[in-house]
Amino acid sequence: MYRIVISIILGLLSVDTYAQDDIVFTPQWTAQAQFAGYYVAEAKGFYREAGVKVRIEHPSVTQPAMARLRAGECQATTLQLCQALEIVDAGIPLVNILQTSMNNAMVIVSARGKDPLSQKGARVGIWSVGFGQLAICMSIKDHLDYQWVRIAQGVNLFVAGALDATLAMSYNEYYQLIQAGMEISDKAVYRFCDHGYNVQEDGVYMTREYYQAHRDKARKFAEASRKGWEWAAQHPDEALDIVMQYADRDGIATNRTLQRLMLKEVLRLQVDRESKKREFRLRPDMVQLASRLMVDNMMLGREVTYEELSEE
Repeated sequence: MYRIVISIILGLLSVDTYAQDDIVFTPQWTAQAQFAGYYVAEAKGFYREAGVKVRIEHPSVTQPAMARLRAGECQATTLQLCQALEIVDAGIPLVNILQTSMNNAMVIVSARGKDPLSQKGARVGIWSVGFGQLAICMSIKDHLDYQWVRIAQGVNLFVAGALDATLAMSYNEYYQLIQAGMEISDKAVYRFCDHGYNVQEDGVYMTREYYQAHRDKARKFAEASRKGWEWAAQHPDEALDIVMQYADRDGIATNRTLQRLMLKEVLRLQVDRESKKREFRLRPDMVQLASRLMVDNMMLGREVTYEELSEE
């Protein structure tokens, strides 16, 4: 009993220390150009200038980003909008403090140059960690009856010919396939953003409880992060240098060419199609679209509203 009490006290002290001192920020994946703006903000001193102390700690296989957020081991993380809706629906209130993605990056790439819409019943790779909500909605709506094959990461199964098609991010796996020597025709690529599924993806989230207790700190963190992304857009080569430092430090198996392509595509996806500007805001219409699609396909028990994710 004594040990249990001490563990609880130490755990509370640890969380309280973080609240007073740091924002521990955990991106949803390992070090790569998808998170360049945050690396820039740390490396160039933007967080320090804003008066907030930030530590970037990446997730691990045993400690995913959201698990760390729930446990109080980090105070901010990146999530795709569809993920955030699922988490709020499950009873964990979240606040979006910064939206970086303005466009959807998900694609389906088919083998042998086939149109993904013609492959009814195809074996299609989907990430075991999630991110495929819109693809499942699309498969149901278009009566494609895809056979979803769970994959941890990478494109090896598809390259080896074990899959008819695979989900991919336009800034990541798509370029991995090209680097693997595959010739991909436009016909073989289904881009969700061009077919009524242009739902925003990456944004920065905090639990509502933490946000309400630390609004000023959250605002400073968001503003400095935005500054990091704006700097990366203006200085992509220098931003890439910073990204590679993080990747090399963590022993990530990647290369500079892939990370350059990733950064270019991530920055492109940050520009809103309508305004032609990098807006850094969550769009109410995209929240509504994602929520309705997921409710219609029984992925949510109810519609989650924009107001539930907003800072007000």
